[in-house]
Amino acid sequence: MANITEIAPDLFRLSVFVPQLNMQFNHFLVQDDEPLLFHTGLKAMFPALQEAVAKIIDPKSLRYIAWSHFESDECGALNEWLKVAPHAEPVCTLVGKLVSVDDFSDRPARGMTPDDVLETGKYRYRFYRSPHIPHGWDAGVLFEETTKTLFCSDLFHHFGDCAAITSESLIEPTQQGMQLLQQGPLAGYMPYTSQTEGVLRKLADLQPETLAVMHGASYQGAGDQLLLDLASVIKATFDPS
Repeated sequence: MANITEIAPDLFRLSVFVPQLNMQFNHFLVQDDEPLLFHTGLKAMFPALQEAVAKIIDPKSLRYIAWSHFESDECGALNEWLKVAPHAEPVCTLVGKLVSVDDFSDRPARGMTPDDVLETGKYRYRFYRSPHIPHGWDAGVLFEETTKTLFCSDLFHHFGDCAAITSESLIEPTQQGMQLLQQGPLAGYMPYTSQTEGVLRKLADLQPETLAVMHGASYQGAGDQLLLDLASVIKATFDPS
């Protein structure tokens, strides 16, 4: 089952905790004139997520289904959602659309750049590219300009059955999570390149006030400082020099 928490006006966190992994899988539903779901979830989680969405809106009314990068927990159940929601449009970065999604998806995706604006009614979204942060050439983060919410995907990934939202810093649990992910067969979780810090600094310039985190607690507060702190943690953990 998915736990449902409204973490900001019209923004619902649908969380499934997997004890075997000690990890939450979080999905975010925006209730608006044209509802948006960020993260489709894994195929196996689709029934639980469909039930959770149905407690908030009619799943058939979903208009946009978005995610960060091409990975099963990000968009694995995309086609299941498209069957339920006949007017839903997949939304991702332009690179994601061109290299993966239009071949995988039952419906063509809207590939966005930072110059493109997606309006759902009260809310306005832009996609900002973040290649290889955390994964994939196609990676990006979605930013809602009205409430200053950044949909972070795997940024700030941390473990445990966490509170839905916190004002406490996420840096220490994120650092612990990165160190764990660097061990054994999971080593190489995130590459560090000359562009990594610059990408995170540009995201900090957006001055987000809510960070919607895929694995772990979401955050309310000065998101810009947290992103700058994250750049230092990533460098310390993954920079081979």
